[in-house]
Amino acid sequence: QKGIWFFHSYSKVDLETATINVTIQDFVADVVAELFFRNVEPVSQETVFIFPVDSNTVVHSFYATMGDTRIEAMLCEKEEAQQLCKATAGMENLRYLQDQCDLWGPVFACFLGTLPPDREVTISLCYVQELPLQPDGAAQFCWPHKLLPQSNFFSEVSSFTFSHLFLPAGWMSSEEISENLHFNICLKSARGVSHVAINSKHTPLQYTAPDQTSAEVSLKSSPWMYSDLNVLVYYRGPRTLSAVVERRDPKAPPGSLLGDPVVMVTLMPDIPEEVPNPGQPGEFLFLMDRSLFQDAQVPPEELPHLSSTHPSICPQNTLLFLLKSLPLGCYFNIYSFGATFNAFYPQSVEYTQESMDNAVGRISSICPDLGGCDLLSLLRSIYSTPHLHGHARQLFIFIQRKISSEEEAVMAEVYRYRDHHRCFCFPTNSCDSFNLSQAMALETKGECVCLHSKMDMTSEAVKCLQRALQPVASGISLHWDLPPGLEVSMIRKAPEVIFQGHQSSIYAQIRGQAQDAEVGEGSVTLQYHVGSQSFDYTLRFSLSPSSDGRLPVHRMAMMHLLWKLACEGTSRAEKDIQHSAVKSSLSVGVPSPLTSYVAVRMKQRDAWHCDSLPPDSSMLVSPSCNLVPCQLLWLRGFQSVWFKSTKFWVVQKCQFCLEMLGHKAPDTEALTQLSASCKGKEKLLRVMVALQKANGSWALTAALASALGVSKADVEGQRPSKGVQPTAWATVLALVWLYQYKWKVSWLELLEDKACRWLHDQAEVPLDECLEAANSLLGCFVELTVFRI
Repeated sequence: QKGIWFFHSYSKVDLETATINVTIQDFVADVVAELFFRNVEPVSQETVFIFPVDSNTVVHSFYATMGDTRIEAMLCEKEEAQQLCKATAGMENLRYLQDQCDLWGPVFACFLGTLPPDREVTISLCYVQELPLQPDGAAQFCWPHKLLPQSNFFSEVSSFTFSHLFLPAGWMSSEEISENLHFNICLKSARGVSHVAINSKHTPLQYTAPDQTSAEVSLKSSPWMYSDLNVLVYYRGPRTLSAVVERRDPKAPPGSLLGDPVVMVTLMPDIPEEVPNPGQPGEFLFLMDRSLFQDAQVPPEELPHLSSTHPSICPQNTLLFLLKSLPLGCYFNIYSFGATFNAFYPQSVEYTQESMDNAVGRISSICPDLGGCDLLSLLRSIYSTPHLHGHARQLFIFIQRKISSEEEAVMAEVYRYRDHHRCFCFPTNSCDSFNLSQAMALETKGECVCLHSKMDMTSEAVKCLQRALQPVASGISLHWDLPPGLEVSMIRKAPEVIFQGHQSSIYAQIRGQAQDAEVGEGSVTLQYHVGSQSFDYTLRFSLSPSSDGRLPVHRMAMMHLLWKLACEGTSRAEKDIQHSAVKSSLSVGVPSPLTSYVAVRMKQRDAWHCDSLPPDSSMLVSPSCNLVPCQLLWLRGFQSVWFKSTKFWVVQKCQFCLEMLGHKAPDTEALTQLSASCKGKEKLLRVMVALQKANGSWALTAALASALGVSKADVEGQRPSKGVQPTAWATVLALVWLYQYKWKVSWLELLEDKACRWLHDQAEVPLDECLEAANSLLGCFVELTVFRI
């Protein structure tokens, strides 16, 4: 999920050859890449290497070779690195890049200096990465097309669109590409490798073990045009649990993280689509940018004549429909934020009729605010409140302005609590924090929807609420069974909840010495609940796995350990632990909040005398060495460098352009026509929704009769029998009315579901008799399917 760019003024640096070796073991990838670039321009070029990193990626080795000069990145303790950077010439290059680059997001950046004409630079890069789970159970590995030698068919268009990015020139045939591309993938899994799907020509899958636990495949060519390489790996057997055990580093002292085996267990709970008793339905927090309420005081009759920037965006209606759609028993709160933030309640409250009525009444009290936009303080306040046990915390963030706080600090907070919540983000199309919204959603495995001029805020928000209300796995616990003498020490624990279709990777250190060396297996049992149902799965794994010494699982475990320690207190004992952990991280090159990169330039003859640079500042003062600007940076541009976010950004922009040309999506077109032709009924709809109770029912009132377009006397007179309770009769009428007037749009489904569930829970309600009477009163022909039966 990465990319490399050489930034310069107008010319190009061509990628001539790429050699990439990838080892994928279950859901962790170990990547070794070597890339050869050449300056084909007649003048020298200043080059900067930029490599996007995300929270699931650890870059642990980087060096560049130009002639007899080698530049190698290394890690130092943060304070030491900061002091070294002050003395490093050229740091302004990275600062300029940070502020002027049109890309956005976290990157590893190293200034390579001047590349003369017709000279090569060789980039060597090693990183490890947790792989995401696809809905069909595959592990997904991605490699960006920008790091593959390929054709540039649309050279003129590309030079305009990606004016600062490296774009290889010339047209290559498949045969020519295969000579310049060496992309090999090794697959391993104790469960067995089933098959692969790759969006590029590749060799047949070749098994390298009789039990099919390992296999190899190579690319024959790059993907077509500007498609990123996408590799899907499928494994055999059930997918609920997988385990990868990695041997200790024989050079490290026993008892240290590197000196003990480490196990990575990937949890993929099997969560049913429907459960009889959903149990605890969650905690829902709605965060509203107060600038969205700037039209709140405009008379309703003037709203259609406002600017078309976001005519369908109505935060008051959105909050109303969201509140009405929540299930009984959940918890909720509403926050409005600007330069400061306000909460409806000091902490989340249970969703009842009383709390819902109170919240609906307070929506009109949200005042517009066009000042600052401090999201960081609000998030910190939310994260500091106690987490409700068993209730999955989910944030719905509606934002229109650029946040005042540092985006890097916001993402650090989101990352710190990513195992405890999920974010659904709704930036407007004019929002300067669009990329940040995407990043928060991706980090927490949520969803980001751009609200532009032809999209409806209420519709999109309720669609996401439907997803948020899907069953989740809760009460997650792991139970280990290891041979006597061995025990596990958890590095990254299992989360409290796992959402449907998601995974979670935990890491544990295996300590001690087995009393019986012949016992070479252990087991782990996953237990969790979905509603009132309990599940448990047991997986046996080998304690004597093969190892190539590259330690990808140890590196990922080290990253999680360092983040954990960085977020904890600063007592003396914890400082000692941090010091020990940082010392270990320096030896394997794992970046963390406690460390920072520096780079050293040296002559090749000096590099030959040391396999790797020691974390020792004495090396830096050698006459043959000098410091090179090299850091993890947060770029502040507009185009996201995160692979998934970039793909999402392109989709959203294309969709927006198509709509500007007059092409509308079917749902949007129907919605627009409905809104234009039924302005009066739209008001009645809001009234009907406002009258619905928290449990999903309607009361038989004069207000309901007025919304239905009939008198209360007619409603009372048409009631099938005195045995039918007034509330049940009113609920049937409301459902039929909604169906009759074609209000069958996405944001009503949850309200209808609540009403149907309430009706089904009532004893002996003659639904067929009630429906016949409702059809007669309202003059329509609705069938029994309206009751979800």
